Amino acid sequence: MKSFFSMSFLLAVVPVFSAAQTPAPAPSTTPISDALRLGLTRSAKNMTAAVEAMPADKFSFKPTPDQITFGHLALHIAESNNLFCSKVSGAAAPEAAKLTETDPKEKLVAAVKASFDYCSSSLAKVDDSHLTDSIPLFNGRSFSRAAVMFILYGSWADHYSAQSMYLRLNGMLPPTAQPATH
Repeated sequence: MKSFFSMSFLLAVVPVFSAAQTPAPAPSTTPISDALRLGLTRSAKNMTAAVEAMPADKFSFKPTPDQITFGHLALHIAESNNLFCSKVSGAAAPEAAKLTETDPKEKLVAAVKASFDYCSSSLAKVDDSHLTDSIPLFNGRSFSRAAVMFILYGSWADHYSAQSMYLRLNGMLPPTAQPATH
């Protein structure tokens, strides 16, 4: 019994001492920008995988007559990324080829990938020192840089949820619902 308590004590205390010896990382000086970049990494992975997962013949699919096609959604994602990342970073958006929702899957997938690559490079040096700057966005209406960051992050969530719905309505699981591989 004594050895059981001794072992329990060691198992409880040793991790505390080990953790106490590891210095805590310094707090970020740009927590908002860092969070945006973290969301970018996750969104780029999941949203690119979702657009790649949809079969080419389903890019014309729309759940109801009033909704957009999956191809239109892919194009909208690329255009939104380029616009919002340009506004947040202050870097000019890339000159993209004029695409339509009926272009082949390969072109729309490439546009989504390129838009996330642009966001990665343009947001790499963004910091929190200009969060209160005013940025014209919709019809001349201005928002703070922080608000545009939240709009961008929200657009990723909104667009991924739409991609997920379109995939599920076509009998496929979205990337984040795939069974874990061991």
